[in-house]
Amino acid sequence: MSTAYVIVTIVGAFMAAFSAASIFFRAKWVVRPLADYGVPHGWWNRLGAAKVAGAFGLIAGLWVPAIGVAAGIGLVLYFTGAVLTVLRAHWPSHVVFPLMYLAPVTASLVLGFAA
Repeated sequence: MSTAYVIVTIVGAFMAAFSAASIFFRAKWVVRPLADYGVPHGWWNRLGAAKVAGAFGLIAGLWVPAIGVAAGIGLVLYFTGAVLTVLRAHWPSHVVFPLMYLAPVTASLVLGFAA
């Protein structure tokens, strides 16, 4: 296990957890765009829970690689869905935000498989 893999995995997990907390605490800069994109309010807690599960899974994957791979794949699918949601809502200037969260998770998967 490389140092780069550990650092990128921890950063990805932290970012996913931060994103989840932003939903749970209803940060205006997060929930207002969700409403603008047409994401139903009833989904918000489940979306946050998915991010928390992914964050914990990435960290657990440092000891049990299969869990980390599953969590990484889940988060990649989640943030890819977020990119598609933003594009579907015709807000291309906002696509950078889910991509910012997608990048370290993808890098974690790549580095994990390269090791």
